[in-house]
Amino acid sequence: MGNSANKVLNAYDLFLIAGVIASNAVYSFMTDTFDLLGSAAGIAGVVCVVLVAKGSIWNYVFGLVNVTLYAVISWKASLYGDAALNALYYLPMQLVGWLQWRKRGAAVSESKAGGPGHDVRVSARRMTWGQRAALFAGCALLVASVGFLLDKAGDPQPYKDSATTVLSVIAQALMAMAFMEQWVLWILTNVISIVMWAVCIRQGQPHAEVMAIMWSFYLLNSINGFRVWLKLSKCPSEAESEPCGQRK
Repeated sequence: MGNSANKVLNAYDLFLIAGVIASNAVYSFMTDTFDLLGSAAGIAGVVCVVLVAKGSIWNYVFGLVNVTLYAVISWKASLYGDAALNALYYLPMQLVGWLQWRKRGAAVSESKAGGPGHDVRVSARRMTWGQRAALFAGCALLVASVGFLLDKAGDPQPYKDSATTVLSVIAQALMAMAFMEQWVLWILTNVISIVMWAVCIRQGQPHAEVMAIMWSFYLLNSINGFRVWLKLSKCPSEAESEPCGQRK
């Protein structure tokens, strides 16, 4: 993506994708069950986030599959915040993100001298420190407010559900706008989601084990995504008079 070294997934990317497939296979063997819905959601989701970390616009294709299936799974587990998040926000945001990334330079393919095409990475950017302070203050306030409402509505895990919902909504918007800071929110979301689905495992909720596996691989990828996007959002020249976070 951007040069010949980026045409294919690297070893870490392949580890994440192969890992989630193998984990689902082992889980199916040990439990003598095959969770087609959960496995499909998990595999599509990991492929999606791996491609996001690489700045590839193809992530939105796999994201469309993942969010549709995950909405169904969350609803069945009574995680209404997650269900609404995926069905009413993530789903349309796949199209919004695709269009926004095209505007910021991401392309499906680019051919040179009649040769084979390759993915072109999105042009990433960073926030200013003031914007970051406002972002995290706003996140804290919204998590507390939504958690209070979910508690009143009878959500079994109101504040964890609130945190994953609010942080994911904001992170998805930052992702569409190609801000590097999305990865900090994704890391927090992934950690909280692992805890949330661990509780569901103890409660015997359907699909909980494969969802915990999926979010664990999401966490590994989000850490790598943060590392990659630090480079993608770096100013091309130290002599630039305009801060990176202000570039459009």
